[in-house]
Amino acid sequence: MNIEEFREHCLSVKGATESLPFIGHNTLVMKIMNKMFAFIPLEPRDGRFIANLKCDPEMSVELREKYSGIGPGHNPSTLLWNGVNIDSDVPDTLIVELIRHSAEEVIKNLPKNKRDEYYRTFVK
Repeated sequence: MNIEEFREHCLSVKGATESLPFIGHNTLVMKIMNKMFAFIPLEPRDGRFIANLKCDPEMSVELREKYSGIGPGHNPSTLLWNGVNIDSDVPDTLIVELIRHSAEEVIKNLPKNKRDEYYRTFVK
């Protein structure tokens, strides 16, 4: 998967928005209801584009054991974020699934009134 395909899949999530909020950092941030569910530096590090996606901690452990292209995300001390090399042994179909999963993780952790607003506005 290339970075533009990654971006398109993120924007296909209902209610997703994109921005470049970090001054001095060329990082694309994807949000739902003003909460980050994905971000990716727009310049490769060591020739690789690493997307950061929220993830269920138990699922993170399994994914990191199975794929060399999945490791700790922006905060290596937590299992809540994975770093996913979008051009690695991770199948594109799984990356799309992980994008959706990340968005779902954000939505399920919103306060009830924000969750209700999300479903009223974007899921009909």
